[in-house]
Amino acid sequence: MAVVDRDGLVVTANDTLAALLGAGPEGLTGRIAADLVDLASDARTWHAYREVLRGRQARLRCTRRLKHPDGHSLWAQVTVSPLPEEERAVLLSVSDISSRRELQARLRHLQMHDAVTRLPNRTLFFERLSAALEVESYEESGTGRIGLCYLDLDGFKAVNDTLGHRVGDRLLAAVAERLTRCANEAGHARPATPLVARLGGDEFALLVEDSTGTEQLADLADSVLKSLQVPFDLSGQRLSVSASIGVVERHAAGTTATGLMQAADTTLYWAKADGKSRWTLFDPERNAHRMTRQALSSTLRPAIEKGEFTLEYQPLVCMEDGGVRGVEALVRWNHPQFGTLTPNRFIGLAEEDGSIVQLGRWVLATACRQARRWQLDHPDAEPIFVSVNVAVRQVWDSDLVADVAATLAETGLAPHLLQLELTESAVMGSAGRPLQALQALSDMGVRIAIDDFGTGYSNLAYLSRLPVSVLKLDGSFVRGFQYESGDGSAAPPNPADEVVVEAMIQLAHRLGLTVTAECVETAGQASRLRRIGCDTGQGWLYSRPVAPDRISALLTAAAVPQT
Repeated sequence: MAVVDRDGLVVTANDTLAALLGAGPEGLTGRIAADLVDLASDARTWHAYREVLRGRQARLRCTRRLKHPDGHSLWAQVTVSPLPEEERAVLLSVSDISSRRELQARLRHLQMHDAVTRLPNRTLFFERLSAALEVESYEESGTGRIGLCYLDLDGFKAVNDTLGHRVGDRLLAAVAERLTRCANEAGHARPATPLVARLGGDEFALLVEDSTGTEQLADLADSVLKSLQVPFDLSGQRLSVSASIGVVERHAAGTTATGLMQAADTTLYWAKADGKSRWTLFDPERNAHRMTRQALSSTLRPAIEKGEFTLEYQPLVCMEDGGVRGVEALVRWNHPQFGTLTPNRFIGLAEEDGSIVQLGRWVLATACRQARRWQLDHPDAEPIFVSVNVAVRQVWDSDLVADVAATLAETGLAPHLLQLELTESAVMGSAGRPLQALQALSDMGVRIAIDDFGTGYSNLAYLSRLPVSVLKLDGSFVRGFQYESGDGSAAPPNPADEVVVEAMIQLAHRLGLTVTAECVETAGQASRLRRIGCDTGQGWLYSRPVAPDRISALLTAAAVPQT
């Protein structure tokens, strides 16, 4: 302790302060107190100290790192308090807190580092990442860019499950050593070495501050993959592992820690989905598609309730006389943000989250109601059937038979004017509930069609045991029937296509089935299909999917007597 006058000079000091500062008690008298404990090194502390000396502030407390004359440094807590007014002085107290600071540093190190790998942990990683993204850190110097390699080990869970967590921990520590080596080599002759951190489990990150572009991150990811390809020898246990890496590199300005990690996590998922043991660079377009998919998935159910879906209808035409025999109902989503969406954009999502049941009921009811309306509005025309696509999940997750029966009863549509289409992979090998449902629907009088036939199991013999009445040939067969090449020059037909399709049609007819060809686009295709016995066709040669009123016009024209 020391007494300091209003001018900031030491009046008297005790032996302990003198020993702490490495001077005799008499050597401190008359010295400038602020210089002894470094109070003038920053403006704020200096101003507060001056205010205490003048009696305008009650107290000052701060921490200072002091240099001892013998060369070592120490941390000190400095307190300046006013003495009674008549003393016209202040009391300077200095405490050596070096041991406390050292303990705090050790505790912080333990808190901020992973016990298994001794790498910085998730907390320290995000602390460094947040600091790197602060404006001051990249505006004053550096490239203004930041990069991240986010990786996890492929199949690490199997190591833990088969060899135990002790071997797993040794493997993690060995991986950490190799990652650190890669980072040190990458940081050679560069301003900074990438930070290697273990984020948890078998997930690691390499943070590159002031990156120079995607090439630098690609080189780092390549070196990591090559390093990990070398087998590990863990106390006689030889292990081989690989890693998947998501790579993100971008301007630091406008980037947040959360945004960067989301991009890295998404890209890591892509790397795994693309086959593992590789690195993948973040692609904004691919990410936009993923975000769109998520947005569609989250709004599917509300969209059904809001009436955002509509149906278009594509004619199914008799190959012999060109008359319309039926229509296929095709659902469209009039999305308020993304515009009109075709089924390939949302049916898969609806099947994943189960909303296909609700959507399927709406499509069935709407299509049957429309078919009945056409029948009533055009009594002189031959009634046409409506074909509705059914997903396998509708059979499993709902009572499809009851739904169909209720819809037919409500709309007044005859059962034979409804056709349900299921994909070949869904029908072939059906057993239990699906087969029972198909049989019940067939017994009811509803026609069952196999859609996209020829792309799945193609087990024609099995068809005889299924309640199926129609085969719809996949468009890939029909496309081979074109007589002309893309540049308009004559191109000979592929005889193999015709032989295969003719054989399927003949066998289908022997089994009592009718055949519909999809994707009929040219008169040449129609002519060949007609010649080999195909019953009906569907495609742009006849009509694109159209609104209900266009079908009404076709029915009106068909009802006009020919002269």
